[in-house]
This record gives sequence, C-alpha cells and structure tokens, in this order.
Amino acid sequence: MAVEASGAGSDLVQVVALLAAGVVAVPLFKRLGLGSVLGYLLAGLAIGPFGLGLFTDAHAILHVAELGVVMFLFIIGLEMEPSRLWGMRRAIFGLGLVQVGACIAALTLVGIGLGFSVTVAFVAGTGFVLTSTAIVMQLLEERRALSTPKGQRIVAILLLEDLAIVPLLAIVALLAPGGVEASGTERAVSVAIALGSVAALVAAGRWLLNPLFRLLAAAKAREVMTAAALLVVLGSALAMQLGGLSMAMGAFLAGVLLSESSFRHQLEADVEPFRGILLGLFFLGVGMSLDLTVIAANTGLILMGVAAYMAVKALLIYGVARLLRASHAESLERAALMAQGGEFAFVLYAAAASAGILDGTTNAVLTATVILSMAITPLMVIAFDRFGPKAVTSTDGVEAPEDLVGSALIVGFGRFGQIASQPLISQGCSVSIIDTNAQNIRLAEGFGFKVYYGDGTRLDILRAAGAETARAILICIDDPAMAKHIAELAKAEFPFVPVLARARDREHAVALIEAGVAYQIRETAESALALGEQALLTVGAEPEVASAIMEQVRRRDAERLDLEVVGGIYAGRDLLQGNMEGSAHKIG
Repeated sequence: MAVEASGAGSDLVQVVALLAAGVVAVPLFKRLGLGSVLGYLLAGLAIGPFGLGLFTDAHAILHVAELGVVMFLFIIGLEMEPSRLWGMRRAIFGLGLVQVGACIAALTLVGIGLGFSVTVAFVAGTGFVLTSTAIVMQLLEERRALSTPKGQRIVAILLLEDLAIVPLLAIVALLAPGGVEASGTERAVSVAIALGSVAALVAAGRWLLNPLFRLLAAAKAREVMTAAALLVVLGSALAMQLGGLSMAMGAFLAGVLLSESSFRHQLEADVEPFRGILLGLFFLGVGMSLDLTVIAANTGLILMGVAAYMAVKALLIYGVARLLRASHAESLERAALMAQGGEFAFVLYAAAASAGILDGTTNAVLTATVILSMAITPLMVIAFDRFGPKAVTSTDGVEAPEDLVGSALIVGFGRFGQIASQPLISQGCSVSIIDTNAQNIRLAEGFGFKVYYGDGTRLDILRAAGAETARAILICIDDPAMAKHIAELAKAEFPFVPVLARARDREHAVALIEAGVAYQIRETAESALALGEQALLTVGAEPEVASAIMEQVRRRDAERLDLEVVGGIYAGRDLLQGNMEGSAHKIG
C-alpha cells in the first residue's frame, strides 16, 4: 500500500521507514546467524515498490547510498599505508589480473550459452566479474578477516576490479554503435584527464591535507573537523568521477594518502557513523531495486543466469586461487565470498544501455541477476562456515616436543603466556613451552623463544613436554573448556605437580578450582583492581586507605568465590557486587 501523504510528511515517513527497516531486520538476521547484509536486502525488498510500496524510486536511494561504499573504501584506505599497498602490488596486479581476465573470458561464454549476442554476452559477463566491494568488505569485517593475509588478498582483487571499471567503460563506449568512430585524440584526452585527476589528488594529499587539518585543529571546532573529513572523502570522490574514474577509487586513494597522517584516527572517527548509515542504506536500496515483475516474466532465464554465472565464477576463483598456491579451505572461502556480481555492474549495464548495446528488458534481467547473486552470497558464506573445510595452519618448520625437561611447563604462548613467562625466564628458570598456533611459534622464534608445537589436551604431548617432572604447569590458553580439560588431565595424571591457570571469568574460575588447580587468576581481574586502586588515589584517598579498601575488596571476592565452589552461592554474580557494602572507609 503506497503512502498517500505528500511533501515533508511523506519524506519523513520514508526516512522513518528506512531507519525502522534496518533497526528491525539487521538485529533479527544477525541473531539468526544470517548476517546484516541479507537483513538489509530483504528489508529493502519489504518496504520497496514490490513490498509495502513506501518507495517507488529505488534507484534514487541507490544513487545517494553509493556514498556509503565511497566512505567505506576511504576507511579501508586509512588502514593501508603506501608501503603496505606497495607490498601488495603483486597480489593486486598478479592475482587480481589473472582472476579478472579468466572470469571475463569464461562468463562471456556463459552469456553466449544463455542466448545473448557476443557483444551483449561480453558486457553481461564483465559486469558480473565486478564483485560487490560493499558486500565482501562487510562480510570480511564481520568475520574479523579484513586484516588477515587471506583477507588482504581479497582486498587486492577488489582493488584491481575497481580499477578495471575504467577500461571496461571505455570498451563499452567502443562497442556502442558508432563507438569506434571516436577519434584517437578524444580517447587520449580522456586518458590524460583521468591521469591528471589522479596526479592532482596525490599532490593535494601530500602537500595540502595535513596543513589544512593542522589549521582546523588549532581552531578547536569539532564540527568543522567533521565537515572537513566529509569534504576530503566526497571531494576526492568527485575529483575522480570528473576524471572519468570511479568515486570509490578516489576515496580509497585519499584514505591511503592520509594513512600516515597524525589526524588519521580523528578522520576515521568522524567518517565512521556516516559510513555505517549510508552503507546500510545502499543495501536497502539494492533490495528495493529487485524488480519482481521482471523476475516473474523471465524467471527461468534469471535463475539459470544466476546459477551459471555464480557457479562458473566460483569455479574459476577457486581454480586461480589453487593455481597460485592458496589452500583448499582458503580457495573455497574466496569463491563463496566473491562469486556474486557487484554494484559496479549496475554502472556498466547503465552505460551499455545508454550506448544502445542493451535494451530495457535485457538490462532489467541482468540487473535482477546481479541483485539475486548479491542476496545469495550471505547464504553461501553461512553454508561454507557450517559445511566447508576448516583452515589448517601449516606446521612446516615447527617441532613437536620430545623428552623436554623444565622447571615449568607453559601451555599456550599468546599474549598472556608471553607475559607470564617473563618472571620465570628473568630468574633463569628452565621453561618448556607448547602451543598449537604455528604462526605464533614462528613469531616467538624470531624473538628468541623456543616454542614447540603440541596440543595440551593430549596426555602423550604433556608427558613429552615434561609435565611429569615439572615443578609447575601453567595453563595460559584462552579457551575455557580446553583449559578445564587440561587441568583435569594434569591433576589426574600428575597429582603432585601444581597447576596454575588463566580463567576467563568467575564461572571459569570456579570450574578450574573444581578441577583441582592450585591457583587461578581471572585474566582481567588484577588489572582492573590495579586500575581501581589508582583511581582511589587519583580522587584523593590516602595510600593506606586505598590499600585497605583493595585488601577488603580482594578478601570479600575470595570469600564469595569459596562459597561458589562449595555451595554454588552467589554463582554468576559480578566481581564488584556487594564488595563495598558495609565499607567503613570514606573518601574526600
């Protein structure tokens, strides 16, 4: 049912509808394990022309919401120092070019198989090659994989695809009826303008932006700093667009140029709220753009196209990844993440339609195909997470423990284990260390630590690591269930060796005590108490008063912990609940 209100009232209804759709759908879909992207897409479909009819022009929403993708790439650029980007050059122009080239050739053949002419098939295939930067970046961020090596390889491919939109648009212009008649001079001018835009942006980034932000910071006007951050993002995007390049590339380049600026973190904080809202709006707009009338009239062709394009693209992505020595699990994950078409396909198809290469129906069919592939992607990633192979870390170059002897055995050498080892090492104690993270082992060796590869939940590994002769076993891993299992195993097999363990929280601490550990410490408790004691001193407490209060806090906590172990009393209560009840100390 369309809304009959007009003017400002109608606009306000639409704004409220957009916000409500995101607020309701996203938490619900994330709770169901389906991710925020699919929530936005289906929410957009629900309030769009083929749902409640609150919006009739989804493309207008998409046009504004593309700024979300622009700001997202600006923030990604802030994380990419020029040296780091230079280090990725082989991945960008090697891996990226191979994947894009192979996919264009194969997807063109798919289009011919679907009945399109060679020209239309080429345009359709090249559009589908351009993966959705917004969806993939969002999924990588949600999976906390953006900064990992495999995530960086995907980012490199996406950057190459963003660069590819420029020559692809030029090719579309050449394929248009009469396009080949364009003079060489005109094409040279277009290339010169594009290069000039890049050069101007680089020059501004190197010599103008930092002085500008220093001047604004001196003025101490927070709202002006926010406005300047938006000006940098949108201005760089506009400069690239005027030069015939993509807005997203302009924003990314501006982010890279400011990545080493002292104002980097302030810029990120200022842009982040706008980025989140507009990126969500982009996904809502994509959902609204799903034309159910076109789908109903061409259901067979669209479904066949979605299946064929995604299957062939996924197969090629997997093949290229394996060819370049990625693991089976990483290759499958990359294929699941990148098998869809993307937002730049809409730009390419619109240009092809304007040039007379695509008619209205074909444009609508191809657009619907891309949108459906974008909607399917979160489901493919969920399926991969549940049924796909798990990545196995290579153990090449690491040693397993064998007949080790030491005063102490440390199980787990992450941040906690590294710190816990320092007092022992500083006193000359011999320490045996085992860990299951091969990457951590290699990093530790670079700092002079000898760490062996071993699973502490296995009795044979504990024996080989010297647990039987150790004077103490330190469990420093962050997995509560695994830590408890190791504690129970150690106390059962080596009852005379004291076990000291890291606890995640009170519940875990109780479980470890019940397992027989001699000493446990909650990983944030002591640091939080130390900060609390310093806070008492800062607000004016005398040192002896602060010391007495902290002693009382620790005593009451220990008493409650004993009660929890013995009878389950206070189970699950927070550390500080009741600690200050009845305290006679006054401050101030």
